[in-house]
Formats: sequence, structure tokens, C-alpha cells
Amino acid sequence: MAKQTWLITGVSSGFGRSMTTQLLAAGNTVIGTVRNTTKVQDLIDDYPDTFICETLDVTDVATIHHLVDQLAATHTIDVLVNNAGYGLFGAAEELADQDVDRIIATDLTGSIQMIRSVLPHMRAQNHGRIIQISSYGGQVAYPGNSMYHAAKFGIEGFCESVAQEVAAFNIGVTIVEPGGARTEFRYGSAQVANLMPAYDDNPAHAFLAMLDPANGLAPGDPQRMAARIIESVDQTPAPLHMVLGSDAREKTIARLRERLAEYQAEADLAASTDFPVGD
Repeated sequence: MAKQTWLITGVSSGFGRSMTTQLLAAGNTVIGTVRNTTKVQDLIDDYPDTFICETLDVTDVATIHHLVDQLAATHTIDVLVNNAGYGLFGAAEELADQDVDRIIATDLTGSIQMIRSVLPHMRAQNHGRIIQISSYGGQVAYPGNSMYHAAKFGIEGFCESVAQEVAAFNIGVTIVEPGGARTEFRYGSAQVANLMPAYDDNPAHAFLAMLDPANGLAPGDPQRMAARIIESVDQTPAPLHMVLGSDAREKTIARLRERLAEYQAEADLAASTDFPVGD
């Protein structure tokens, strides 16, 4: 892979951290955004010439636009990776209004605005790759995770549309849909609502077992997943969807088959709302 400049959000942990370390070790330049530089001080020290650390809260739209324009004035941004985000667990009724607003601003709007900000620069240079870290939760929904699914289903629809808009400018878009992985997403940064006793015996609280490492660790290896994401940049055309983890692939295929069967069974219903032929 030719040496490139990658702009990656949320590089202090998880896939962002794994990708950054692998890219820097291979001689690439990484512009990594964090909310706090403490966790990446080692990268700042070890790669003073190729790791550019920027402080960014992706819910701050004005700062996103300013920062990307500023970076593009001095760097050719070859790849954008939207990685910043977190999980929010709890029944819809248990979530506070601020919980809803914050996860949409972070996991959905933040990614949308990062993409919108980088597109003019990639279009002008006539090349670029956008990698959106989603989840198989952008295809498969579980109880107790409604707002996370809302953000991931939403960003997948946005990216599928944008991919068609920018293909003519040699810009590829890839939506990455990992399964469970051993990252802080599940075992550190996950946010849990103020749980209500009414849901204690409800599937909405099944996530509590998943968040407890004592019940078994997730099968996904973040380092291997990061390597596959990096390798995808060399694929032409860009894969629109990339599922990582055998668990994610199996569950996604099963849900898509269920959804297809639902639609196929509604042929008569759908046709019943059309004007008669010739009218």
C-alpha cells in the first residue's frame, strides 16, 4: 500500500487506536482526533513527524468544518475514517432526553458532518476513501439498544446515498459492520440508562449479561479487524459493506432473509394500493 494520509476520529481506543498504530508502523501519516490527549501521548512521542493529534468533539459541528478545512490546506487527506462513537443501552422509555440527543449528535450527526466537510477536498483532488465504522447493529436490531440502532441504521442509509453521489469523483465509501470485539466499546465506554424495575424481566435488559466479561469475551480481535479495514483501501471499487466477524455475518444474513420473506409475502398487499392498470 502506498503511503497515505489518514484522518481518523476517536483514536484513543478501540478500532481507532488499533488502526492508528498499524498505519504509523507502516510509515503512513495519521491525523487522529481525540477528546483528551492523555491516552495517545505515547503516539505523540513515538511518531512526532507522522502522527498529528487534534482535539475534537464530534458534536461540535462548527469546529468540525473549521478543522477539516484547516487540515486540508496543508495535507492531502486520502482516507477519512469515522470511528468516534459509543454504545447506549437501555429500553427506550428508560433513556433521558439528553441521552437521546447526545448519541445522535455523536454517532450520527458527527459522522455526517465529518463526511460533508471532507468531500469538497476529496472531490477537488479527484480521489479519496471514506470508511464509516458502523456495526452489524446497522442491519440487525436488538431490544435495549434502540438509539444506537437508530444512529447506525441512519448513518448506513446516509453513506449508501453518498457513495452513489461521489463515485464519479473517484471517491469510494465503505461501511464497516463489525460484530462483537474486545474493545472499550463493550467493556469500558458503554453508557447505560437509568434502569427501571418494570423492565427487569424484559428482553430490554438482556444486554447486562453481554456487558459483563465474566459471561465470556467477545470473539472479535480488534487488531485483525483493523488490519482488514486498512487493507480494504486497496480494493477497487470500494466494498460498500464490509462485515467483520463470523457472528456478525451469520446474524446479518439471517435477519436479511427474514426481512426479504416479509416483503415477498406482501406482494398482494402492496399491489392493492396502486391505481388499476390504465387509470
